Amino acid sequence: MKSSFVTSTAAGVLLTLAAWGAQAQELKIGYVNSDRVLREAVPAKAAQAKLESEFSKREKDVADLAARLKAAGDKLDKDAPTLAEAERGRRQRDLVEQDREFQRKRREFQEDLSQRKNEELASVVERANKVIKQIFETEKYDLILQEAVFAGPKVDITEKVIKALNAQPAK
Repeated sequence: MKSSFVTSTAAGVLLTLAAWGAQAQELKIGYVNSDRVLREAVPAKAAQAKLESEFSKREKDVADLAARLKAAGDKLDKDAPTLAEAERGRRQRDLVEQDREFQRKRREFQEDLSQRKNEELASVVERANKVIKQIFETEKYDLILQEAVFAGPKVDITEKVIKALNAQPAK
């Protein structure tokens, strides 16, 4: 009696595995490399160009301020041995104040740039997700992944997503 139970259980497991294997072959799975989409798609490149033009003047201003601060520090180092104590102290305080101002402007610039990058990125991601959903629905996928440790070229639909994004009218 015991051996027939084991035999029927083993047969049931084998039938279940065979059915599952057949069903798994019918699954349609896709993979999208999000980083590649955000690097190569036209809307992503347009967002990057927009950010560069929007922030290039401020970036140059911050870089110019850094250069002036460095030049003032170098000049103080060079002149320090010949300066009177009071003059050296005054110039050091001025340099510290200029450095604080530089740090503040640099921090504001980085925060503003980061915020705008996140806004632009969110817009591109939203558009990409809509395209992925369209592909999912029209091509009847069961699952589309955006993060995977490994994905073979057979399931990689990144190029399809990029082409669909590039075909959309600019916003």
